[in-house]
Amino acid sequence: MMRLVCIGECMVELSGPDGQMRLGFAGDTFNTAWYLRRRLPADVAVDYVTAVGTDDLSDRMVAMMAGAGVGTEHIWRVPDLTVGLYLISLRDGERGFSYWRGQSAARTLADDPARLDAALSGAALIYFSGITLAILPPEQRSAFLASVARARGQGAQVAFDPNLRPRLWPDTATMCAAVMQAAANADIALPSYDDEAAYFGDADPAATAARYHAAGARTVIVKNGAGPILSSGPGGDQTHQPVTVAKVVDSTAAGDSFNAGFLAALLTDHPDPVGQGSALAAQVIGGPGALVPV
Repeated sequence: MMRLVCIGECMVELSGPDGQMRLGFAGDTFNTAWYLRRRLPADVAVDYVTAVGTDDLSDRMVAMMAGAGVGTEHIWRVPDLTVGLYLISLRDGERGFSYWRGQSAARTLADDPARLDAALSGAALIYFSGITLAILPPEQRSAFLASVARARGQGAQVAFDPNLRPRLWPDTATMCAAVMQAAANADIALPSYDDEAAYFGDADPAATAARYHAAGARTVIVKNGAGPILSSGPGGDQTHQPVTVAKVVDSTAAGDSFNAGFLAALLTDHPDPVGQGSALAAQVIGGPGALVPV
């Protein structure tokens, strides 16, 4: 059985109109795992690697994951900690977030390198993000990337979305350095141009792709909101027009779902992985919240 592993932090999500908040569970890499499960055949396993608490919310989160068909064998339980929470605020379809994550057990997911190695062992694809890196203390971040490198050396492909979130980092320089260190351990990079331009100063998507290639990524897909998507790899560069969306209801998980559609198509040899990613993202931003039935 082919096995995919997504790594990071899942959180409690509160979304909806004021006074009618809905409680759910979401987080960038888990969103991708959730959509991958829906896009891949049953004989492909999709596992999630994280740490949660031993409280009721943590129990409910793990039960939701399992109910969605996402593997939970490598979700570690940490007494005295819990899961983070975020609130989505919307204005004209664009999202804003308020976070409460000080007691998040996910910060400990790389505390035991041997346990992490076991979780990654045998994976055909490993997927993580800049948020995965940001929540880890510096020493654990280095241990995490070393574990990813070991799994890659054993044959796993590695996909990485930089997902730049400066509020999670002590400063921009630390964020950028960590992201490029991660890119050196990735086969596939999935950056978003607006973030890359803001924090790396890239002049255009081609400059973003060139920087990730220089770091070591063989394939780079530069997402660009409603603008053209750039795919850059061994076969050269190509631009793709994203699927037109009549009305953006909620842009939450747009990039996460694109990544899932792209990776699922790539793994199943679909002729147009970028188009599949764009089509899935278009569906997702047409509905509220991070996890939209598709």
